[in-house]
Order: sequence, then C-alpha cells, then structure tokens
Amino acid sequence: MTTTTDHRDLARRLLAEALGTCLLIVAVVGSGIMASRLSPADVGLQLLENAAATAGALVGLILMFGAVSGAHFNPVVTLVDRLSGAISWRDAGAYMVAQTLGGCVGTVVANVMFELDAVTLSTKERSSAALWLSEVVATIGLLLLINGCVRTGRASVVPFAVGAWIGGAYWFTSSTSFANPAVTVARTLTDTFAGIAPASAPAFVAMQFLGALVAFALIRTLYPPQVAPPAVTHGLLVTEEGRP
Repeated sequence: MTTTTDHRDLARRLLAEALGTCLLIVAVVGSGIMASRLSPADVGLQLLENAAATAGALVGLILMFGAVSGAHFNPVVTLVDRLSGAISWRDAGAYMVAQTLGGCVGTVVANVMFELDAVTLSTKERSSAALWLSEVVATIGLLLLINGCVRTGRASVVPFAVGAWIGGAYWFTSSTSFANPAVTVARTLTDTFAGIAPASAPAFVAMQFLGALVAFALIRTLYPPQVAPPAVTHGLLVTEEGRP
C-alpha cells in the first residue's frame, strides 16, 4: 500500500533528479557557449573547455544529489537499475520524465544566461554510423564503469570516475559522448556549440538505449547476482523499493 510518506519520498527524489539534470545541462550548454565565445577560432580548445566544465560539474552534482536520489540524471542509468531490480517501474518512469523535463529547463536557463533566445532549435546535424556507434560505446562504458565500481566495493569513487569517463569520452568518441537520452533531447533546444538537430536526436537516443541493454547483459555476466553486493546506484546503497 502506497503511503503519504512514500509519495513525499518519491517527490523528493524526483526533484533531485530534475534539478541535477537541469544543472548538468546548464554546465554542458553554458560551457559550450562560453567556449565558442572565448576561443572562436579553435574548435579543439572549445571542446577541451566544454569537456572540462562538464566533467567537473558531474563530479559536483553526483556528490550533491547522490544521497537523495542516487544521482542518475540519465534515463539509461535508471533503466539498468530497473532491470537490476533496484527500483520499480513506476519510479523508473517518473525518474526518466523528471530527467528529461529538468534537462530541457536547463537548456533554457543556459540560453538565457548568455542573452540568447530561451529556445532555438539546433541546426547542427549529427547523423552517421560512426556517431551512432560512438553513442553505443560511450553508453556501455559509462554503465560498466558505474556498476564495476559499486559492485566491487569502490562506490565512493563513482562521482570522480564518472566525471573522468565523460570528460575523456568527449575526446575519444566521434559523437563527443552524449550517452544520455535526457541530455540529447535537451540539447535540441539550443543552436549553439552543444546543440543537436531534432532530426538527429532519435537515432542518438535509440543507440543509447541499445548501449544500455548491451551493458546490462555484460554487467550480469561480469558481476553475477550471487556474488554481487546489494543494488547500488552511483555509489549509494538502495533498498528494493529504490530509496537510499
């Protein structure tokens, strides 16, 4: 039976997921705009600046909200937790909606902070087999990293490991490692350095979810349930109902 306390706890976790994803997108889009303005003639330097800001923000955000919601900020992380039995389908669906809405708000905030229109659909097409493969690889690596750390007793390093992975994957994937459906949708709303054209987003999202399914199969193989510790998310122990 669902209680008022359950509803309040879910609302608290959804707020953390929405706010965390919002601030993540502010970092991604905002640093991209700043980089393009500070280094207009050097795309490599723009990418370095964007990657460094995103990686640093991720570390801080996971530390900030991890104890509240598990700090997913990413529908594929939520999906793997659901498939692992860490959270319910109800909570997983609510998390994904909160993450996507939070991310879209974050794009609007970033645009306005730099005196741009609140919403301008991106015209930056990102569509090729190489980019799609990159999204599969980046997503698999991210999910294996999180689960590999927490299932081998190194949960405390997850915030730093995730920041390092995403920062590095900006450079070793041709797609610059979106690896997050909520982030992908949100980035369609800005015609700036970090943007992606709406027509390009569905394929990215599909590849990210494909990567999540492959990662889940690998996690089950590499870390069998009989030898794995209790379900964890971003370094935080959670109950079967998904609450810290």
